[in-house]
Amino acid sequence: MNPAKPGETPRTPWIVGVSGASGTPYAASVLRALLDAGESVDLVVSRASRLTLLDETGISFRDAHWREDLREWLGRGADGKPGAFAPDVSGVRYWPAGDLGAGPSSGSYPNKGMLIVPASTACVAGVALGLSKDLLQRAASVTLKERRPLVVAVRETPLNGQTLRHLVALDDAGASVVPASPGFYAGAIHIQDLVDFVAGRVLDAAGVAHRLYRRWNGELGGANADR
Repeated sequence: MNPAKPGETPRTPWIVGVSGASGTPYAASVLRALLDAGESVDLVVSRASRLTLLDETGISFRDAHWREDLREWLGRGADGKPGAFAPDVSGVRYWPAGDLGAGPSSGSYPNKGMLIVPASTACVAGVALGLSKDLLQRAASVTLKERRPLVVAVRETPLNGQTLRHLVALDDAGASVVPASPGFYAGAIHIQDLVDFVAGRVLDAAGVAHRLYRRWNGELGGANADR
């Protein structure tokens, strides 16, 4: 990518890693909200997540056609129906998971931080142990060492002791652990509302402004009054 010209604002993206856990609608909601907020995104899709995406949406995510596949993916609602959204993916740069020479693999690569959504227990373990077996894990390790924000949206239940210890290790290292656990006080009516709540909490942890869910205002029954 060409460096910024004099007077131009350099591109400083959020890195979004999608691991193999169930919950690709969470990733889609986060990506749409980042782009709607005018943020640039560097996307890393793990090999395992491609299988999950295929199973949950029927979409094959292909390196050579990633723009078309990403546009189709982000266009679907959480219920799987196509055409629910009209995403503009021009702000996205895609890096194959096997490219360990990619920009996000280096601490000198400018970015705002990283969001892993959804995060599988295998991904959590790899990042906590510093394995860096693929670009997703490597980028997360770099994010931690550079003291940039790392948000890990773990999506699994129940959690065993080993995974809980890995999550504590990530918290100790400075990461924000955000379980994919939707709240109901926001007045959810559709499945998209529940997905957007989790995505909104991920973005809250990263400090990115959004309007994905109704915030608590201290009034009981407020969500019902807005329906």
